[in-house]
Amino acid sequence: MRKKIVAGNWKMNMNLAEGLKFAGEIDRYFRDKPKGNVEVILCTPYIHLSGIAEILRGGKIFLGAQNCAAEVSGAFTGEVSAGMIKSTGAEFVIIGHSERRTYYNEDDTLLNKKTILALGSGLKVVFCCGEVVGERESGKHLSVVKRQLEEGLFSLSEKEMEEIVIAYEPVWAIGTGLTATPWQAQEMHQYIRGLVSEKYGKGCADSLTILYGGSCKPSNAADIFSKPDVDGGLIGGASLKKEDFIAIVEAA
Repeated sequence: MRKKIVAGNWKMNMNLAEGLKFAGEIDRYFRDKPKGNVEVILCTPYIHLSGIAEILRGGKIFLGAQNCAAEVSGAFTGEVSAGMIKSTGAEFVIIGHSERRTYYNEDDTLLNKKTILALGSGLKVVFCCGEVVGERESGKHLSVVKRQLEEGLFSLSEKEMEEIVIAYEPVWAIGTGLTATPWQAQEMHQYIRGLVSEKYGKGCADSLTILYGGSCKPSNAADIFSKPDVDGGLIGGASLKKEDFIAIVEAA
C-alpha cells in the first residue's frame, strides 16, 4: 500500500519565533493522536529548519525544505545546498514548485540536477509538476506534465524513484481560489501513474505517492482525496492555519 502524505508548504511566511511556535502547536496535536496512515510533513523556510527539527524530534511529523541549490558547495552566495538541508535534520525537499519555475525561471534540466543532488544527500524529493491556465485551456496539460516528468525525473533509476513523491499542482488553481475538480485531479494523477508505469513498471507506479496541490482546503479535501490516484496534498495557504491544516490531514 502506497503512503498517504499531507505536506504543508509555508512558502515565505512566519519569522523564526512565529514558525517555531506554530510547529510546536502542530507537533503537540499529532503527538497526542494515535499513529494513523498519513505522513505529515512541514516544509518551512530555511531559517526554521534546525529549530523545528529539535521540536519534531521523536514525534510523528517529518521536516522538509522548499528548495535547494543546484551545486554541492562553493562560491554561490545566498544558496543553500541539499547537504546543508540534510544536516539540519530535514528529510524532504520540494523541487520544481511552480513559483520556482515561474519567478526564478527554473527549467527541467536544472530541476533534474537539483533532484539528483538532493537524493545523493539522503533527502527525499517532492517533485512538482503542472500546467498554467493557457496550457489547460488549449488541451496541452497532459503533454506539458509529460515533458516535465521526462526531463525532470525520468533519468533516475527505479531505486531512486522510490525516494520521489510527485505533486501535481495545476498552476491556475494556486492562490486563485480556483480548484481542479476531483475528476480533473484524478485524470492527471492517473495519467502520471501511467507514465511512471511505462517507464519503471507497474510495481514502481503502484507504490508512487502522488499529491494534489492547488487551493486544497478543508471544504474540498475529502472529495479530492477520495479519488483512487490522489494520495494526499501539498498544501499552501491552508497550512498556515492550524485548524485548517489539521482538518485536511484528518480528511486524508
